[in-house]
Amino acid sequence: MKITSAEFVKSAFEKRHWTADGRPEICFLGRSNVGKSSLINSLLGRKGLAKTSNTPGRTQSINFFLINESFYFVDLPGYGYARVPKSMRAGWGVMAEQYLAEREELKLCVQLIDARHEPTQLDRQLHEWLVFHQKNHIIVATKADKLSTNKLNKSLKQIKTVFAGSKIIAYSSLNGMGKEAVWREIAASIEKA
Repeated sequence: MKITSAEFVKSAFEKRHWTADGRPEICFLGRSNVGKSSLINSLLGRKGLAKTSNTPGRTQSINFFLINESFYFVDLPGYGYARVPKSMRAGWGVMAEQYLAEREELKLCVQLIDARHEPTQLDRQLHEWLVFHQKNHIIVATKADKLSTNKLNKSLKQIKTVFAGSKIIAYSSLNGMGKEAVWREIAASIEKA
């Protein structure tokens, strides 16, 4: 897909601040520090549009980015970062679940997991929720460039076992591995909208 424009629109801390123009939305969700901002910037070919941080758990809001003036990328708060107060973690979970459960504009959920590590209990729970609620989704295994071909193949085999039945794409924000495959899924989900 050719990106003609990509702009940050708003951060929403509660439902009434969500966008209201009815454009299709693609949401990105995953553990803190899994590389969501890097993936979004890589897909869009823009450095620094989605803010990356060395401090996991920094994104506390739902962030909306308007792409080609026709659809949104939606960056959900990362989950599972231990150093954030429990009350804050619970609040993010409620907001993210409300968005996922209620958002009619949501056309595709892109769940990110780190290719270098076994999926966590939280990764599994989120996947189970997406499957149970019949949400259109793909699994993107980030940081794939950090593994040898042999280790990556081993990791992907394990991920396919854990997330059986879901489409899995190995991705690298550094070398572009998986970029076209992710865009194909995004384009297909928008066309169905």
